[in-house]
Amino acid sequence: MRVAYVVNRYPAVSHTFIRREIEGLEAHGVDVVRISARDVPLEEMPDPRDQAERQRTHVLLEGGAKSLLPALERAVRTRPAAFARALDLTRRIGIGSASGLGKNLAYLAEACAVRELCEAQGVDHVHAHFGTNPAAVAMLCRELGGPPYSFTVHGPEEFDRPDALSLTEKIARSAFVVGVSSFGRSQLFRWAKLADWPKVRVVRCGVDPSYLAGDAPPLPDVPRFVCVGRLCEQKGQLLLVEAAELVARRGLDFELVLVGDGPMRKEVEAAIADKGLTGRVTITGWATGAQVRQHLEGARAMLLPSFAEGLPVVIMEALALGRPVLTTYIAGIPELVRNEREGWLFPAGSPQATADAMEACLRTPLPRLREMGLSGRERVAQMHDAHRNAGELRDHVAASLRG
Repeated sequence: MRVAYVVNRYPAVSHTFIRREIEGLEAHGVDVVRISARDVPLEEMPDPRDQAERQRTHVLLEGGAKSLLPALERAVRTRPAAFARALDLTRRIGIGSASGLGKNLAYLAEACAVRELCEAQGVDHVHAHFGTNPAAVAMLCRELGGPPYSFTVHGPEEFDRPDALSLTEKIARSAFVVGVSSFGRSQLFRWAKLADWPKVRVVRCGVDPSYLAGDAPPLPDVPRFVCVGRLCEQKGQLLLVEAAELVARRGLDFELVLVGDGPMRKEVEAAIADKGLTGRVTITGWATGAQVRQHLEGARAMLLPSFAEGLPVVIMEALALGRPVLTTYIAGIPELVRNEREGWLFPAGSPQATADAMEACLRTPLPRLREMGLSGRERVAQMHDAHRNAGELRDHVAASLRG
């Protein structure tokens, strides 16, 4: 069985879970063809494993948009009826969409190239990650005569604007659709036609097996929190700086390390300086997978105050290392983290509640924190085994091909 993976930008520092899923499928005997719409600059790819993946990935726009024109022309010339149907579908999903008709016409051109690549590579099935433009390309590829497709929806973007993304249409035309949590499946049920509910599956993301190998590293007796994530609105780092100021006013000793970079770095840096937290709150910038792990291992707990998520892989990684997690009651997070059992859950958007959770963690004895971390490690091993979960996805693909 040969499956093509369609992703907008692959490999990327925030998409290591896709790489693990691909590796898991290959371990189960599936041939995987990697297709990325856009190239990822090497400077945005610090992990050597991602750099190796880059060499194995077909990049549709490597030669610019004009590189898609030959495949588009061949589709018009050799399969005019299929192209006319795909063009009509593009028009219907493009007008009034989040991206507009122009971008959807570009997705049609990408779909022409993907269909040719699938034919040349003997691809049996296409799987897209994210219900945004990758799913649109997979759907249009199918309409052009390409293989059946499925796609994984992570959220929150797909659930924020399902109509603008034609999510119902993408589900209806798919072989099946995947949510990464029970919460994600419930949101797909909201936008799928009732007749399509049997297509909706849950396949959880997998943690890197090395995180569960051997014993969990000892929990250090330090007052250090680590927050891993892109510096952007939905991750809540600005609110976290406010919470850190509250904790400092309470006279508690702590350190907060923000691992990542992003469009709000200047605003976060300004907030740190404005609240007198320079030296206590630091930003590392982009980090490799190995560096992220080092930061997690050196922390008392992992802290993620997100406003919107699917189910963050970094939570799985922290728990797999035996680190308690402080995070918000949103989306699929409570399916993994239980309040005061694997860490602390608090309402999103509340600096006060965030600060209270930080104080509770700082005042909790180390033996109890170890128990929380080990409970989380057990849950990750049960729910987020990358090899086992990739096997579930393989089985769904195989079943869909059998009809």
